[in-house]
Amino acid sequence: MTPLLDQNQVRQPVRRAMDIPRPDRARAIRRRRTWLTISAVTGLALITYLVSRLEPAAPMVDSPVWIDTVKRGEMLRQVRGPGSLVPERIQYVQAESDGRVERILVQPGTEVTPDTILLELSNPELKQAAFDAEWAAKAAEAQLERLRANLESERLTQLAQFATLKAEHAQAEIEAQADATLGRDGLVPAILCKKSRSRADDLKARVDIEEQRSAFLSNSATAQLAVQQAEVEKLRAMLALKERQVANLQVRAGISGVLQQTGDREPLQVGQRISPSATLAKVVEPTNLRADVRISETQARDILRDQVASIDTRNGIVPGRVQRIDPAVQNGTVLVEIKLAGPLPKGARPDLSVEGTIELERLTNVLYVGKPVQGQEDSTAGLFRVIEGGKEAVRVPVKLGRSSVSSIEVRDGLQTGDQVILSDMSQWDAHSRVRLK
Repeated sequence: MTPLLDQNQVRQPVRRAMDIPRPDRARAIRRRRTWLTISAVTGLALITYLVSRLEPAAPMVDSPVWIDTVKRGEMLRQVRGPGSLVPERIQYVQAESDGRVERILVQPGTEVTPDTILLELSNPELKQAAFDAEWAAKAAEAQLERLRANLESERLTQLAQFATLKAEHAQAEIEAQADATLGRDGLVPAILCKKSRSRADDLKARVDIEEQRSAFLSNSATAQLAVQQAEVEKLRAMLALKERQVANLQVRAGISGVLQQTGDREPLQVGQRISPSATLAKVVEPTNLRADVRISETQARDILRDQVASIDTRNGIVPGRVQRIDPAVQNGTVLVEIKLAGPLPKGARPDLSVEGTIELERLTNVLYVGKPVQGQEDSTAGLFRVIEGGKEAVRVPVKLGRSSVSSIEVRDGLQTGDQVILSDMSQWDAHSRVRLK
């Protein structure tokens, strides 16, 4: 039987066993802690590096986008702009003198002929001036007749005197020749012969002077009559002007067409006072219209005369050709006149708003796509190309070329069959990739 041990004897050996030093075990523990620390730091650094290399999630495009496919083939280059129908012939009826509107006989929209009276004006002062001009012209004509009669009387008197002198000269010449003949025979004294010759020569000189005076009087009479005739013509012209002005108080259309408006900016009213050269009415030919289209100055550089065009009147499309290109630029646009080559649809009228499209050229075998919102002609734009079966889109640089109304040439960056987003993607400029719904 084993003897029982004292309590103190039992505890003492145990205490000695726990106090035995074990340096290899402590080193192992320290080594393990060091490796754990190094592994944790290395793992944390690796995780941080991997997280930093991760790209942010692509944003989602919530709104619908406009997608088009890149094609190769013929591309029709066109430019488009707003405009209006303008009459080829416009008759502006203007007032020749001031007056007061008495009656308005025709309202806008009425068909008129050249002799249609549109409105009537009144001007008592003008009628009085016409009356005075008429009597002044009659007085000048009477003065002309009186002058003509006086000059004719002077001419006849002068002719009578001239005839008398010629007769006296002829008689004196006969007497001088007779005295000379008798003097040679000694029947008449020499002094008498000289006296007869002297008288004949004196009458001859007077006949020559009177002949010159007759020619001068004739020229003088012509000049006086011309002066008075000019005065008569002046007064007749003045009378004709006044009579025309009085007649024009009844304002006529002047051409066949449609009365488009009365007045200039505001319609005329009965009792309104009109000044000279004021616009009284506007008459147009409604069947002879052209289209004035305004094209952006950046697109108008390739427009040429006789290019094919089409005009959309909202009630039909009318073919036409470019007739004239305005050299001036107004508010960033160029005015292009298009001559219509087809019948006008119903409802076409002057000042009707239209949209004109001009065909510039046809490009063959080119790569093209629908015109993007952010793409300009001859530039490089960042467009989103659709990938992953339409789930995502990535931004790619695309070099664009010549443009049209709804399409643009692709020179580099895309291939046939690629799908690109044409909508405005400016809010995603900071992202190179987006997700699509």
